[in-house]
Amino acid sequence: MEINEAVVALSALAQESRLAVFRMLVKAGEDGFAAGEIAETLNIPPATLSFHLKELAHAGLVTSRKEGRSIIYSMNSKGINCLMGFLIEDCCQGRPELCISADGCGNAKASKQSSKPPKVKRKKSG
Repeated sequence: MEINEAVVALSALAQESRLAVFRMLVKAGEDGFAAGEIAETLNIPPATLSFHLKELAHAGLVTSRKEGRSIIYSMNSKGINCLMGFLIEDCCQGRPELCISADGCGNAKASKQSSKPPKVKRKKSG
């Protein structure tokens, strides 16, 4: 994933309704939901939901398919995996275990972290 694609995807998620739709579709997996079900569950007017789904699809985060008279939206696992891979590609100085867990994220904004980067133990050459 290129940086411009990541910016588009992150921008799509940086809106409350779209983030709620995205999370709902991720939980549903490949089965997804009909647009009407999403609108009803999240209490989003159909025209507004259509706009949000278009933005998420443009960002490569959701896909759609026609089933009978309904359009079913579901997560695009490839797009999501590419975005997540981009975000953690250079994560944690080669210590991926620091990036994986969501434990302790309840109030991540309020947590105070040292302004100094952590000391990295380097192997002595020779």
